Amino acid sequence: MHKVHPFDTLTPDFLIAAIESTGAVCDGRMFPLNSYENRVYQIGIEAGEPIIAKFYRPNRWSEDQIREEHEFCFELVEAELPVIAPWKNTVNESLFCYGDFRFALFPRRGGHAPELESLDNLFAIGRLMGRMHLVGASKSFRARPVLDVQSYGRESVETLLEGFIPDSLREAYESLANDLLKAIDEVFAAQADTPLLRIHGDCHAGNMLWRDDTMHFVDFDDARTGPAVQDLWMLLSGDAREQSAQLSEIVSGYEEFFEFLPRQLALVESLRTLRIMHYVAWIARRWQDPAFPRAFPWFNTERFWGEHILTLREQLAALAEPPLRLQ
Repeated sequence: MHKVHPFDTLTPDFLIAAIESTGAVCDGRMFPLNSYENRVYQIGIEAGEPIIAKFYRPNRWSEDQIREEHEFCFELVEAELPVIAPWKNTVNESLFCYGDFRFALFPRRGGHAPELESLDNLFAIGRLMGRMHLVGASKSFRARPVLDVQSYGRESVETLLEGFIPDSLREAYESLANDLLKAIDEVFAAQADTPLLRIHGDCHAGNMLWRDDTMHFVDFDDARTGPAVQDLWMLLSGDAREQSAQLSEIVSGYEEFFEFLPRQLALVESLRTLRIMHYVAWIARRWQDPAFPRAFPWFNTERFWGEHILTLREQLAALAEPPLRLQ
């Protein structure tokens, strides 16, 4: 028997009623967009451009945490950064409630992911990132979490050991995970004086829209407190030499607006490892959402877990290598 999930209640009638509760008038057109953590739709509006409606996953973020996400976006827009910020009504409200859901509305912007093979693009992104972090460092989050080993690493391992790892691989996974967490703890301890600031938190190419030589940052859902390099390393690819060249181009643009501390580069492989751990645990935590078994049918197979353990072994080796260096 199918267990009802909260997102199952987002019927067309519910969506229209929710959007129209803000004063907009829907024309009946709606199109679901690719999003798993939340539910996002393009909604047609009478006598106007379509809008994007984002319905937050219940019980993930508190109201204060969502409002901090919005406020960060508004600060970035005020600083003339190309950020897709939520729409505000006439009383400056950007977070709306309907039924059991909180939701926000955004203007629609077209575009494609930037070509990260282009050093010119990396330089331009670096300039924008430096400006973003200049704003991010101007004040602190109060409600949003910190990117740390506990939440991204240990809690992820605990989740997976609750029953997702096949018995045949459990011992290998647990031993490897403990070795990784010990190594990452040592790296983080050595970098304890690295400044933390408000960051995007999930700044990969899919969260950037490039169109007509203009780029927009989107989806600040994972915004949190963390080291600046977290927003840079996901732009890198290739071997160490290629990554160093890419990073140098990004930092050249970045430092036109904000200082980059090279010692942060020692965190890159630890942050990459934590992201791998956190991503897999995220799927596990969302497995009761029917969208996840459909999207990740390979997740509960022994082959996947064997490959995941291999990936983590490669990360353990990478943690022992010298960190990236600027050219």
